[in-house]
Amino acid sequence: MNYEDANIVAVKVLNLQQHGAFRSFMSECEALRSIRHRNLVKILTSCSSLDHHGNDFKALVFEYMPNGSLEEWLHPNACQNRPFRTLSLIQRLNIAVDVASALEYLHHGGSVLIVHCDLKPSNVLLDNEMTAHVGDFGLAKFLRQPPDESSKHSSTSTVGIKGSIGYIPPEYGMGCKPSRLGDVYSFGILLLEMFTGTSPIDDKFKDGLSLRGYGRAAAAASPEHLMDIMDRNLHSADQAYREERVRDCLVSVFDCSLSCSNESPHERCDMTEVSKVLSAARERLLS
Repeated sequence: MNYEDANIVAVKVLNLQQHGAFRSFMSECEALRSIRHRNLVKILTSCSSLDHHGNDFKALVFEYMPNGSLEEWLHPNACQNRPFRTLSLIQRLNIAVDVASALEYLHHGGSVLIVHCDLKPSNVLLDNEMTAHVGDFGLAKFLRQPPDESSKHSSTSTVGIKGSIGYIPPEYGMGCKPSRLGDVYSFGILLLEMFTGTSPIDDKFKDGLSLRGYGRAAAAASPEHLMDIMDRNLHSADQAYREERVRDCLVSVFDCSLSCSNESPHERCDMTEVSKVLSAARERLLS
């Protein structure tokens, strides 16, 4: 057999003994069948069959992402048996723009609005060129008609809270239905994590302290304080830009992250505006 022309793929086998696994499989199939974007993980095929014991077997086959997940790059010490590696400032900006572009497409780019509901670093995968692809649509929500997001989100959902601890918007905990603005909140937390190198579920966040509060306090103090909470690996990885450009860029990024992660949903910006802000910050850094 000739393996020279073979393609490497990633296979996701679902544990059907886990509660909600079948619904997750169907949601992911529906989402990935109807969307196409350069910053979304590409599904190659799905498999629904029986294993050798006669039990249901379901799997998804994806394009392989050789540079792993954003989680592995942001928290290299948590990944065993991997060489130490970190992301430069421009790489982080590129990834932020890529993820924002993917969410903008999901929220505004098609006839069906898709809310991802589980945006976090482990669900952002990086290809050979370090281009980011958003994946894992197992919790995705399809909205034929967008909800009235300018309201105070009084409608409630009978479905359990969607998302991962640390990234779930506060209104979901009060029974509000998933919405685009919930994804925006998760993106704001992701953005803070990308540039501080600190997880929202870090042990230091207790007694009312949060990653957003941590970032807001530094941003309110001064640009110098903002630089103090930056990921220390970022300082050592990137000396290519003048200090004032780096500072101006980071102020824009942090302002964007805090705007996205406002506790009040109607005070958050949408992903179209977020994409513009982050692209402009990148252009100013490179100009």
